[in-house]
Amino acid sequence: MKRVCVFCGSSTGSNPLFQEAARGMGAAIARRGLGLVYGGGGIGLMAVVADAALAEGGEVTGVIPAALGAKEVAHARLSDLRVVGSMHERKALMADLSDAFLALPGAYGTLDEFCEMLTWAQLGLHRKPCGLLNVGGFYDHLLAHFDRLVTDGLLSPLNRSLVIEAKTPDDLLDALVQYQAPIQKQWIEKEEA
Repeated sequence: MKRVCVFCGSSTGSNPLFQEAARGMGAAIARRGLGLVYGGGGIGLMAVVADAALAEGGEVTGVIPAALGAKEVAHARLSDLRVVGSMHERKALMADLSDAFLALPGAYGTLDEFCEMLTWAQLGLHRKPCGLLNVGGFYDHLLAHFDRLVTDGLLSPLNRSLVIEAKTPDDLLDALVQYQAPIQKQWIEKEEA
């Protein structure tokens, strides 16, 4: 694993644990000699994670759509800032540049990006690990929903296992490094006639 993609909020949120987690994750990534790939913003948790990695001497690559450059205020001090034409291009480039994906607290955009990478793993388009930093129980309800999908027969237990969860940055990075992608022939069970 050389680069970790972090999805997170363009705001800091109201819980101080979120900024602490973002700082911890950025620093932990850099201390391990890994590169950070993220959305390129200079605001919110995006700025916190990038600044923490940079402060530890880490390599930070931001990927931002031109239309969001002003709204998310592109980070000015990155090792590498890539400006793309659309959100679709952003996600595709972030996926190409990264060996693992994780989500810190965030809103719709964070969930969209994380779930797209998770879906690609389910479809076999990549075999990279996908993890949630569940700081302060932030992702408890989402993880319970994933469990409900299994209970309701909409998601196989094997595909539920694609989601890695940890409560600290180092524990999550350890789990991402140790991840072994499951082997599956299909992602949907055929129904009995």
